[in-house]
Amino acid sequence: MAEVNVVTVQNAKAGSIELPPAVFEVKVKPDLFHAEVRRQLAARHAGTHSTKNRHMVSGGGSKPWRQKGTGRARQGSTRSPQWSGGGVVFGPVPRSYDHSLPKKVRRQALRGALSLRQQEGAITVVDDWALGEFKTKRVAEILGALGLGGESVLIVIAEADEKLEMSARNLPRVGVIRSEGLNVYDVLRHNRLVLTRAAVEALELRLSEERRKSRAASGTRAKASDGAAKAEAAS
Repeated sequence: MAEVNVVTVQNAKAGSIELPPAVFEVKVKPDLFHAEVRRQLAARHAGTHSTKNRHMVSGGGSKPWRQKGTGRARQGSTRSPQWSGGGVVFGPVPRSYDHSLPKKVRRQALRGALSLRQQEGAITVVDDWALGEFKTKRVAEILGALGLGGESVLIVIAEADEKLEMSARNLPRVGVIRSEGLNVYDVLRHNRLVLTRAAVEALELRLSEERRKSRAASGTRAKASDGAAKAEAAS
């Protein structure tokens, strides 16, 4: 289990934390990165492209000239594909590019991306941002103090922080995302990750299979006990 230092926003040591190996020390599989990034980008594809075939183009209801005797090629409609202003053959039509991947594959891809950044030593854990005000300059100063000024940085937080999210959005190459929305594409397109201590715990709860199973088991037990209590009260 990897142990990393936890620092304050002034880059002073504030303790240490053990990164769960089930999330940050798994085998890196680039093929899973490829599959998941393709899925994410395909889901963003609007798919609103559209063309008209010969039946959708207005006009062309009458035969342009008689079938024989003119010396010209026979034509049935001025909206055939070979005519200017005619329909398009096999043109694009509105459709969805979205496709699915098994949830287990998606989780494994995210674990692999986090493990890759851990292997590269590109993860910094801060105790808490505690920004206190809407100020982009303050975020830039903190990143500079952490030695990340000018770097491509993804800040991962556990819960919504409007001051941080709005203050950082004007900084180029800097992104802020909540742990519940962390994804492979954003992890891979930023060179450095800055996680809060709470975000590490939230990611372990979200991605660790053991934690997921224990949470599901506790939920099942809670439902069973509620059902028993209701049955006893009814009797």
